Amino acid sequence: MKVDIQLTDAGISFGGVHALRGVNLSVAEGEQICIIGPSGSGKSTLLGLMNGRLLTETGSVEVLGQDLLQLTARQMRELRCGLVWVPQDLGLVPNLRVLQNVLCGKAGRLGFLGLLRSLLLTRMSEAEEVRSLLERLGIPEKLYERTDTLSGGQQQRVAIARALFQDPVAILADEPVASVDPGRARSLLELLTGVARDEGITLVMSLHHVELAREFFPRLVGLQAGRVVFDQSADETTDRQLRELYATGEK
Repeated sequence: MKVDIQLTDAGISFGGVHALRGVNLSVAEGEQICIIGPSGSGKSTLLGLMNGRLLTETGSVEVLGQDLLQLTARQMRELRCGLVWVPQDLGLVPNLRVLQNVLCGKAGRLGFLGLLRSLLLTRMSEAEEVRSLLERLGIPEKLYERTDTLSGGQQQRVAIARALFQDPVAILADEPVASVDPGRARSLLELLTGVARDEGITLVMSLHHVELAREFFPRLVGLQAGRVVFDQSADETTDRQLRELYATGEK
């Protein structure tokens, strides 16, 4: 099976404090994994290592067969074009229209001037591609609406459309449902995991909601104080393991 992401004894520290230590993790092509653990356990840092925003100090991180420490800045930018990052706040530009927000997904591939041209002189084929994505996500009529006029759930769908517009190999999502109610969280996870599964896209997500993680992800990785304490199927993960994982409290 092809491996998209491989961490070997990876570690990183900030201000002398270990954020991650000795992390070994392999993510296969098309796999869906959820990273869980208390605040401060290293979930966001782990995702940062996977997409090259952070570089490991010990061990190695390979993405799509390339060692991130060996890449030039240009090679890193090219690699990251296939790795879609979905932050907690979704990263949308509020005063832009939905179409423009989705088009921004290809900023890495187009460069500044190319993106500017795309935003100002959008080709009909591009608009139709975006409309098709929005139709799949249930909001085609919002194509020309300002993003800040949409509901939270609709904005989540725009963020997913922007991610898919990039033709990603993998989607890395950092607590994308942290600030929404359980109903909206479940709706977003249904959409994102379903689309990733249909398209064969690798999906790695961090979540605070343990029950949602168990419901939507076949594999769970438990982090505690920067270390992987378990890596197994959701069906094998017991309530006792989860209690012990969070026993240290929120840091």
